[in-house]
Amino acid sequence: MAQIFPRRSNTVARGSILGGLVLLVVFLSVYWIYLRTNLFTGVDAPVSQPIPYSHQQHAGDLGIDCRYCHTTVETSAFAGMPDTKTCMNCHSLIKTDSAALAPLRASATSGQPIHWNVVNNLPDYVYFDHSAHVNKGVGCSSCHGPVDQKPIMTKGASLQMGFCVNCHTHPEQQVRPQNEVFDMEWQPPANQAVLAAQLIHDENIQSKLSCSTCHR
Repeated sequence: MAQIFPRRSNTVARGSILGGLVLLVVFLSVYWIYLRTNLFTGVDAPVSQPIPYSHQQHAGDLGIDCRYCHTTVETSAFAGMPDTKTCMNCHSLIKTDSAALAPLRASATSGQPIHWNVVNNLPDYVYFDHSAHVNKGVGCSSCHGPVDQKPIMTKGASLQMGFCVNCHTHPEQQVRPQNEVFDMEWQPPANQAVLAAQLIHDENIQSKLSCSTCHR
């Protein structure tokens, strides 16, 4: 019986399969790396605001507590953003002629709110409750990084699913005493494993991993 395909067809077939596999590996590798780079996650990328607000100056140098501006962080899913009145509590007396604060004074005069740009913007299909975390001993810096050192607010972590699942799988790495939640300088002590185990027991911390916990 005559040969239907030339002998080189075997070489072409093997080459095509090998080339396809190489291309697939390269594509998946590039995609995997891209998903975990700051270019994609937005970590450390500065976000411009209508008023140049420095967390380093306010939370760091002046030591203003996070809850002064983010008033609902302990009672609501949303941490809250400062309204004009909150800012004017200080700036009606401090830097009253600052050009940078002109939008703030205009807001106070007109009654039109300041529209802050979102830094940590989760997808609509993800549910996150600030109060559930801070009331169980998860500190602000665990997700937002060293806020008190940031002259311009940036995203402190990827907040991708892997980041959240890792914390829910190993809560002992992040849980701290309740009076340390808003301390930007807090670092896990040498006996963190023992301390966290006690806190998890005392606070009845349940780091749920079911899909419906975050996807509702």
